Formats: sequence, structure tokens, C-alpha cells
Amino acid sequence: MIMINHSIDIVVGLGSGLVVGTGFVAFITVLGIIPRLVQLSKSKKFLHIFERAVVIGVMFGTYLSFTPFHFRISYIFISIWGLFHGVFIGLLAAALTEVLNVFPILAKRIKVDQQIIWLMLAIVLGKIGGSLFQWLVFVK
Repeated sequence: MIMINHSIDIVVGLGSGLVVGTGFVAFITVLGIIPRLVQLSKSKKFLHIFERAVVIGVMFGTYLSFTPFHFRISYIFISIWGLFHGVFIGLLAAALTEVLNVFPILAKRIKVDQQIIWLMLAIVLGKIGGSLFQWLVFVK
């Protein structure tokens, strides 16, 4: 009975990983996220480094997810690490919204074409406020 449960766990885990991995690869390749990030950051000569960094980051993250390995590092290093994560996520979000033309479409749908800067400001301030709330209230 235990062998059947482990077999089911293995099949479900492998299937889930394949689905998530396929979605990630589709997101990165079909939408052209990495080339768009390179274009936004004006660093075309580093395209191969961006691609390798994504692959190495995914592999390293997967390794850390499946092992009990822990880092013992200072708060300063954690702050710098968090800053790099924030910059990457910000660039990724900027590239995605630009590729999909999210803001112009959203502005037309909610009929604020002339005030798109206020829409973007509201989104940014809402994101900052939500992040601060989550960090200060739940993470402590």
C-alpha cells in the first residue's frame, strides 16, 4: 500500500513539474520575455548571459526546493539579494506589460485614456502598499 502511495506521489509530482516547467518555458519563449528585458535594459551584448542566468537560477532554485540546505548569511547580503530579486521582477513585469500592451488596453476598458499616468501611479502605489503591509504585518 505504501509503495502505491509513493508511486502516485511520484507520478503526480513529475506531472505537475512538467506542466509548470512547460508553462514557464512557454511564458519565456512565446512572449519573448528575455529579448524584451534585454531591449529594455539596453544590454544586447549580454543576451546569452541573461539566458544562462535564467537557466542556472531555475536549476539552483529547484535544487534548493528539494534539499534541506540552508544559507547562514547576514542581513546586508539578504537585503542586496532582495534588491536583485525586486529589480528582476520589476523588469519582468515591465517587459510583460509592454509586450502585451496591458496599460493602454486597461485604460481604454475602464475609460481613463487621458489619465493613464494616474492609473500607472495607482498600480505602483498599490503594489508598494500591499508589499509593505504584507511584510510589516505578516512577516515581522
